[in-house]
Amino acid sequence: MLDLRPTCEHCNKPLPPASTEAMICSFECTFCRDCVEQLYNVCPNCGGGFTARPIRPVNEWRSGAFLGKHPATRTMTHKPIDLVAHASFASSLKGVAPEDR
Repeated sequence: MLDLRPTCEHCNKPLPPASTEAMICSFECTFCRDCVEQLYNVCPNCGGGFTARPIRPVNEWRSGAFLGKHPATRTMTHKPIDLVAHASFASSLKGVAPEDR
């Protein structure tokens, strides 16, 4: 189950569970849309691409499958990226579609 991390790893922008600004990679590294753009859609941790983070329902439409029973984590992961170093890393990957990396 997704952690639904509360902030962007780079800029620490709040990303509450219903945020449409939250983007994740396949390892659930979490960044805001603005930072993903700055990172050339290349995850600085794994080199993968990003996709919009799903929004967990607030209401219990199905038994037990909602934010009240499965809340977002409160653990923040704030690891600002060295954008100069990342640009060097991403230069060989940013032109390659995530599904081809």
